[in-house]
Amino acid sequence: MEDNVPMLRHSDIWSAIDRLARDRGLSPSGLAKKAGLDPTTFNKSKRKTRDGKERWPSTESISKVLQASSASLSEFVAFIGGVGTAAYQNIPVIGFAQAGTAGYFDDAGYPSGGGWDEIPFLNVGDPHAYALEVSGDSMEPVYRDGDVIIVSPAAETRRGDRVVLKSRDGEVMAKILRRKTSYKFELSSLNAEHPDRWLAAADGEWIARIVWASQ
Repeated sequence: MEDNVPMLRHSDIWSAIDRLARDRGLSPSGLAKKAGLDPTTFNKSKRKTRDGKERWPSTESISKVLQASSASLSEFVAFIGGVGTAAYQNIPVIGFAQAGTAGYFDDAGYPSGGGWDEIPFLNVGDPHAYALEVSGDSMEPVYRDGDVIIVSPAAETRRGDRVVLKSRDGEVMAKILRRKTSYKFELSSLNAEHPDRWLAAADGEWIARIVWASQ
């Protein structure tokens, strides 16, 4: 990213929430309530910590607001002022079931080939970020059929993160990273009906963190 490209600020996202609320004839608290959130979620007092540090709204709250207001992500991005096109990026997207098929990722786990569609999304600071559309019920109750998850290969993976991992035999799975060592990955399943997994590090082709989901 070039040095002169404006970066997304905390105030840009909060302002977009305020503008979306006004567009729907609501106050920020009314919008939060409509989305099933605590009415104080978007209060001015919630936008900074006690020591004055700026705070981001959670991706979960934004997702619920978009669903409740029937706003698309591109519409939400349009409410962000002052940052222009740097506020969003077009992210390649395929179905989760396709992800294990040869030709969609290179050896580093970056999207490749021409079989991807695109969706507009907030700039996550990773030019190799991509989206996967969930199908079926194997990831319930965390992710449901039709949900879209955003994956960032550049994001650091830590214990407790939700991740996508591809094995060397072509299996792609969404799990919770319980532990990662030089020798193995220990993974918890999102669906309690499916067993937890562990995979030898040598058998893992790549792993990337899930940074957002359109639930």
